[in-house]
Amino acid sequence: MPRVCFTLQVDPARLDEYRARHARVWPEMLAALAESGWRDYSLFLRADGLLVGFLVTDDFAAAQAAMQDRDVNARWQAEMAPFFLDLDQGAADRAMRPLDEVFNLEAQLAAQEGETP
Repeated sequence: MPRVCFTLQVDPARLDEYRARHARVWPEMLAALAESGWRDYSLFLRADGLLVGFLVTDDFAAAQAAMQDRDVNARWQAEMAPFFLDLDQGAADRAMRPLDEVFNLEAQLAAQEGETP
């Protein structure tokens, strides 16, 4: 199952407010993410505003597209946009910078045992 990790940059002056907003994400947004195929989704925030996201999904492009069709996503992205720096595409969900996975412990252990991860 594909795993996706991405980065964004939160304005360091707004970290506390960003954390507070994510402590109580709208129930409709949570449901939309789950229904769109976002699983095991977590966000990690560093003190300088570096945001790292991680999720598991069958198809990241399809999961993103499914969220684009949701009204709640448009509302959430509009409210969250002011928290981010360098949003070259206007919304955080379109400005995510996915990272290449270069190591996975379970995959390498499975390969040693002759299994398919």
